[in-house]
Amino acid sequence: MLQPTYRMPSLPPSVELETPSILKAALLANRNLAELKGRAISVPNPEILIDMLTLQEARASCEIENIVTTQDDLYRAALFPDSLRDPAAKEVTSYRSAVKLGFHGLKQNDNQLTNDLLIEIYRMVKSRTDGFRVREGTVIMNTFTGEVVHVPPQDPTEVLERMDELTRFANDDALSGLDPLVKMAILHHQFESIHPFDDGNGRVGRILNVLYLVRCGLLETPILYLSGAITRSKPRYYRLLRAVQQESAWEDWVTYMLMAVADTSRDTLRLVESIRALMAEYKDVIRTKLPHLYSHELLNALFRHPYTRVLALQQEVSVSRPTATKYLKQLTAEGLLSKQRAGRADYFVNTRLVELFREEDDTGLV
Repeated sequence: MLQPTYRMPSLPPSVELETPSILKAALLANRNLAELKGRAISVPNPEILIDMLTLQEARASCEIENIVTTQDDLYRAALFPDSLRDPAAKEVTSYRSAVKLGFHGLKQNDNQLTNDLLIEIYRMVKSRTDGFRVREGTVIMNTFTGEVVHVPPQDPTEVLERMDELTRFANDDALSGLDPLVKMAILHHQFESIHPFDDGNGRVGRILNVLYLVRCGLLETPILYLSGAITRSKPRYYRLLRAVQQESAWEDWVTYMLMAVADTSRDTLRLVESIRALMAEYKDVIRTKLPHLYSHELLNALFRHPYTRVLALQQEVSVSRPTATKYLKQLTAEGLLSKQRAGRADYFVNTRLVELFREEDDTGLV
């Protein structure tokens, strides 16, 4: 049997986790996250943010694994799932489904993170039917040099024991007395070190981050796409991950994760505010110029699904096909949508909303 290269601590690790650096970063991260949580509530329909922002988290998380796709590919994939051919778009779409599955599973499971829920998430992410690793021989290698940088637990019994300990730690708020965001950083590192699945551990571990924030009440919904910050600093992320395993450098790791939460919360808040303002503008235009069209259901549909077509709008707003066709035609005439064509099918794009996300792409948020 391969011998682990890192002696994993029991949770919580017996190291100083309330250093001045960590406490300062935790204060900023908690403040920014609380502001995001408060502002997000002002968006009329929380499903809008869940749909839009989990897609961005999915895209960023998959990009860390060098699975790269475009906004346009993702929106088309949502609109024409039967014709989806792009493997990267499929992976990102599966990731978003896994985030939503985890969020709803958490709520159905008395707000508890369990091994069974993590296995369900893994299966959705990877389109597989297995669970925790049962075969020995797993090693983590440097992609460029081929050097073995980490040997996770090999015995399936130990993998299960470690995961049991991890979920107990996640669910017991009184166990350590640590700031929840510090616990999140520890949980993420421990999960990646256990490496419980044959594949997809990075993505499942990043979903664990946002679900833990929801479980702790720091977010109402999984709208913080922390993977964006990790994508922008990927070499540092992996360097600090390994530094804990090799040098027990917990302070640097925890501080890095806290600053990632602080920065991402601020950037996500800006995006939420932009979405809210754009929704208010669309609402005003529709109520003023097309009052016979206006309904909350219509406005929600235009923002939950940046790309839409007649059948989709018909189902979302519960109107007849001729009525949905008329709505889309009038919204396009007012400049709120633009008409596009894919093969023989017409579809309609909320161009302003899509451009908003493209602008964030240019600034490095998504």
